[in-house]
Amino acid sequence: MLDRLKNLSGVAAMSLLSACGLLGRCDGAEPLDDAARAALYQVPLPAPDDALSVFHLGHSLVGRDMPGMVQQLAQAVGLDAHRYDSQLGWGTPLRAHWEPDVAINGFAQENDHPRYRDAAEALRSGEYNAFVMTEMVELRDAIAHHDSAEYLRRWAGLAREHQPDVRIYLYETWHYLDDPAGWLNRLDTDPGALWEGELLARALAAAAADPPAPLIHVIPAGRVMAAFVRALEGQGGLRGMADRSDLFARMPDGSLDPIHINDVGAYLVALTHYAVLYHRDPLGLPHALRRADGTLADAPSAPVAALMQQVVWDVVTSLPVTGVGDAQ
Repeated sequence: MLDRLKNLSGVAAMSLLSACGLLGRCDGAEPLDDAARAALYQVPLPAPDDALSVFHLGHSLVGRDMPGMVQQLAQAVGLDAHRYDSQLGWGTPLRAHWEPDVAINGFAQENDHPRYRDAAEALRSGEYNAFVMTEMVELRDAIAHHDSAEYLRRWAGLAREHQPDVRIYLYETWHYLDDPAGWLNRLDTDPGALWEGELLARALAAAAADPPAPLIHVIPAGRVMAAFVRALEGQGGLRGMADRSDLFARMPDGSLDPIHINDVGAYLVALTHYAVLYHRDPLGLPHALRRADGTLADAPSAPVAALMQQVVWDVVTSLPVTGVGDAQ
């Protein structure tokens, strides 16, 4: 922690110390303020030298297909050794993944595939150099009732303990299309109010008292989705995609699923993961991919894919919290 503090501005260092104290735990500490958090992300991560081994922890907004799409995107640029495993559930908070006596809804169904690996065992193996986790939605409920920041800190600490060089990411998702506060409004405000301003800010404050403090970067899928939808709908849609609803799946009766994405939505989220993990512009990547089971995914049209790729890179490189910076 002392080495980390030496690299911060005086204000940021004092904020860390006052939030947590130099030696003790601080699970109930006030979250780091904007200036203190910003100071932590002044220097981007170095771009990976080679393919990554990634572990994904979360729920159905991770899903089986999206991580497989990330692998295909990596392989398309010669990163053939990219590999991944996961542990998922249905609407699962980080707390349930951590605590053995808390049930994980949908565990048997979501993990009935070759890429499943017990999360704690996987991280203790030290075999992964990137760890991506996400919290349940409604995020406000997760923070209020499931001690989200503490379990974010615990998972990050476990990964770092067994692989000191691991890259740790919080995957920022989205909320229901019919959210009363407005879907785009939630995508705009939740990062500052919840994902970073509450969850990440409290986890970082707590971690600062438990050196080495793992720095957690963000995969901003929610903000990418908002930027893409605004660009798409602002021009009246593109071939094969009229509006935001075309990113989302359909229920068995044909009605819109307001939270789960379809193959095209998974492609957008996979592009975001690829860009953050590898610090590479996704422009020109293939858009006809396969699902995790090997079947052909529904592909976005070429103009939709191109817009997605452009928006992903614009958003990812504009947010220091991604760790990418202005990478070329």
